[in-house]
Amino acid sequence: MFDVEVNRVSKRYLIRKPTSNESKGDRSWLSLLRKRSEFWALRDVSFAINRGEALGIIGHNGAGKSTILKLLSNITTPTSGEIVIDGRLAALIEIGSGFHPELTGRENVYLNGSLLGMRRREISAKLNSIVEFAGVEHFIDTPVKHYSSGMYLRLGFSIAAHLDPEILLLDEVLAVGDAAFQAKCLDRVTELKRNGTTIVFISHNLHAVSRLCERTLLLRRGEIVSDGPTNEVIAEYERMMSTLAPAAPHGEPVIAKPQAAEVVSLAFHNSNSQQTNSVPTGDALRAVVKFSVAEPIEDAVIEIYFYSIFSNLHCHFSTLVEGQQLRLPIGTGVVEFFCPEVALEAATFNIDVGIKRRGSRPAEFVDCKRAGVLNVTIGKPVVGAFHMPHSWRLSNNNGVVTTD
Repeated sequence: MFDVEVNRVSKRYLIRKPTSNESKGDRSWLSLLRKRSEFWALRDVSFAINRGEALGIIGHNGAGKSTILKLLSNITTPTSGEIVIDGRLAALIEIGSGFHPELTGRENVYLNGSLLGMRRREISAKLNSIVEFAGVEHFIDTPVKHYSSGMYLRLGFSIAAHLDPEILLLDEVLAVGDAAFQAKCLDRVTELKRNGTTIVFISHNLHAVSRLCERTLLLRRGEIVSDGPTNEVIAEYERMMSTLAPAAPHGEPVIAKPQAAEVVSLAFHNSNSQQTNSVPTGDALRAVVKFSVAEPIEDAVIEIYFYSIFSNLHCHFSTLVEGQQLRLPIGTGVVEFFCPEVALEAATFNIDVGIKRRGSRPAEFVDCKRAGVLNVTIGKPVVGAFHMPHSWRLSNNNGVVTTD
């Protein structure tokens, strides 16, 4: 028996594109209609989900993943095709979106729980468990405007995680909080799955998709390109990500024309020298950037940027060294970066690669491309956003010293 059936569904948006000679005063509804073009977020998508099945959906940004969730949750309607839902559905898409900043955490639990379809009696019965799960016991009667972003997200997820739906839609919600809380969230969703909840999970975190879902869809440009066992589909996605496409790092880059050099590819290798897009915390990492040069660059800088799924820059690799120049002659070349220990928290990071000239402004590039994602999984324990390498020493009354 199917809980979800999607039959030949397409979704079209009309995008307004102003012409170069458009006058600023021309804002009539007729002129706006003339200047709109079609964008198909989904084209002829079909799939079905069995009762109790966990389905993953992966793909590049803009592939149509979130559009599917919006259609399933009835936030928007399909342009064509049919969607059949058999069961009580809950969607965890915008965590904490129903919070009121002036209300306390306790008051927001009741408010947000009601918006998600829970009765007041049900919320009261689960209140202590919700608060304990979020870890905000000491702040539950404090207005949420004083919460940190982590507390805010943890409470929002905790409320939603205590729903008892028959069908649960998840969109990157397991990226909240630190690594320990992410693991806690994944455990909770896994528990719901064991209890028979049908799950649709959209994420860039391939490790989480692999752990939660036996079957996965791979989307590209609004179409399903693969539907099958999760590990096989992830392997296909990783092969697809090996081809770079023009992209911005953070904001819009200014790329000089004609391009003097171009990023060709980026590959990550783990401590066993195996190419991978997934590495545990604490493991060694080698990044290999291949490039081609059309015009010599006397003082170049090659960098790799690690962005969170919320577009926050966490760290970067760079060839920039004071007093040293990196000269790129015409031809092809390779730059390798060596990281002895991945210190990032367990999460998924968007990866960009850029070639610059020394002294250029932050947004100025010779070339800049989005190179896919890197999944950092739980290995060495990380508390917070990253691990700070350190050693320690203990002296006791007998004068014995122990170091680590």
